[in-house]
Amino acid sequence: MSEEKLGQQYLAALHQAFPGVVLDEAWQTKDQLTITVKVNYLPEVVEFLYYQQGGWLSVLFGNDERQLCGHYAVYYVLSMEQGTKCWITVRVEVDANKLEFPSVTPRVPAAVWGEREVRDMYGLIPVGLPDERRLVLPDEWPDELYPLRKDSMDYRQRPAPTTDAETYEFINELGDKKNNVVPIGPLHVTSDEPGHFRLFVDGENIIDADYRLFYVHRGMEKLAETRMGYNEVTFLSDRVCGICGFAHSTAYTTSVENAMGIQVPERAQMIRAILLEVERLHSHLLNLGLACHFTGFDSGFMQFFRVRETSMKMAEILTGARKTYGLNLIGGIRRDLLKEDMIQTRQLAQQMRRDVQELVDMLLSTPNMEQRTVGIGRLDPEIARDFSNVGPMVRASGHARDTRADHPFVGYGLLPMEVHSEQGCDVISRLKVRINEVYTSLNMIDFGLDNLPGGPLMVEGFTYIPHRFALGFAEAPRGDDIHWSMTGDNQKLYRWRCRAATYANWPTLRYMLRGNTVSDAPLIIGSLDPCYSCTDRMTVVDVRKKKSKVVPYKELERYSIERKNSPLK
Repeated sequence: MSEEKLGQQYLAALHQAFPGVVLDEAWQTKDQLTITVKVNYLPEVVEFLYYQQGGWLSVLFGNDERQLCGHYAVYYVLSMEQGTKCWITVRVEVDANKLEFPSVTPRVPAAVWGEREVRDMYGLIPVGLPDERRLVLPDEWPDELYPLRKDSMDYRQRPAPTTDAETYEFINELGDKKNNVVPIGPLHVTSDEPGHFRLFVDGENIIDADYRLFYVHRGMEKLAETRMGYNEVTFLSDRVCGICGFAHSTAYTTSVENAMGIQVPERAQMIRAILLEVERLHSHLLNLGLACHFTGFDSGFMQFFRVRETSMKMAEILTGARKTYGLNLIGGIRRDLLKEDMIQTRQLAQQMRRDVQELVDMLLSTPNMEQRTVGIGRLDPEIARDFSNVGPMVRASGHARDTRADHPFVGYGLLPMEVHSEQGCDVISRLKVRINEVYTSLNMIDFGLDNLPGGPLMVEGFTYIPHRFALGFAEAPRGDDIHWSMTGDNQKLYRWRCRAATYANWPTLRYMLRGNTVSDAPLIIGSLDPCYSCTDRMTVVDVRKKKSKVVPYKELERYSIERKNSPLK
């Protein structure tokens, strides 16, 4: 079995570069390795794996393991993609009395949000963290109360009332602190979910941007750990996102399956892959329609949404509902695909292929689309590398990384997979990646239906062994969703970490906005295809006049489309 384990060369390189630093090593699966290292060497070890060995930081999280080993623990999960494709998790134990560990962020910028969240949720201090502001918790949250610790909590306690005074410091890295500001929010300028964006501008030009999210943080991880059984969490994970819920439930169920060594039947794995591609279709077509809307091409918006209905019809035929909720269970899938349903789905796929081709030809030949998207919202490849971006975001900046190809999961090892990337780094490049992925998804659906293996849908009769852990993952439309699960006692999870794709992309948005105009902001944010929960305004700060103005969402949307009568004047 040892010869099958992937990642041996990375482990050997670590032992050579850092003798005596690795304290423990264990494989959860043949391609998932967790190493425990001396806490003082944490930044150097993660940096070595990240930049010298070709790793990407997929997720970072804490765990209260005082009941297990007397310490807290912090985990840095890296996807190794330069040589042998595998996962390496770097774990450190944090003293329960000192509560400090060295920050990795100065060496690997991708760690910044994860370390801020560990500080919020566990009270563990990343020493040297450049940005010590709260990330998840509101400013009124009581000090010394950390939600994800295993301590008993008085749920009747409520935060102090809010005040009208601004309590959060928005940072303008490239200008004077007195620069004028454009607030957007708390809202997202392309959806109905809250986030507070603040643009620092000089006239119409964006100098810098900062933003605050998590206004609707739902505490799902705590809920799963305290009140739900293993399969109940499956249905909770479905509802992490209204678009890519099936990707989340696939990632969660595979995390538990990997931890327990459960071998899911091939038929169930292929059905999971087919439904993931149906989910990708309706998400990408939605984003393409919104791109048309924000460039004033509303006929394109209507047509893309018309074709998107076909993908919803596919989901309804295959699952019984227009959204692919409630299909996954630990060990397999709940519903089989019927022969007549597969025939009807193939017919819809053929029609969609023709419809999409017509729309894409129209979209890419529209002069205003090229004018509004080429060179706009650039994400430099080095920035994307430093922050471990995912999905069409990173693929449009020249990095051909895709979990379906790098770490084939469920049925993807049997499907004809093609990774699409672009070199333009701008809005049009992200649109082109999504367009190409629509065609690939249709091909994969056809192939999967034509080559669906026989056999059962579920594995049954297994038992849950406490304190086993492993990763699960799925390539959602926005990028990879990463879940990490540790089993516990009483048929409940001890720890569940759920990282949505957009979480990995948010930190680089400020770099995409810099150097563009206020009218480009909705289009740039929309090209990220963000998922988060929006009120309807933005704050714009004029750095020259040193004044701030709140711009209603409808005004900003109108200006993005018409590009006349600036709301800043």
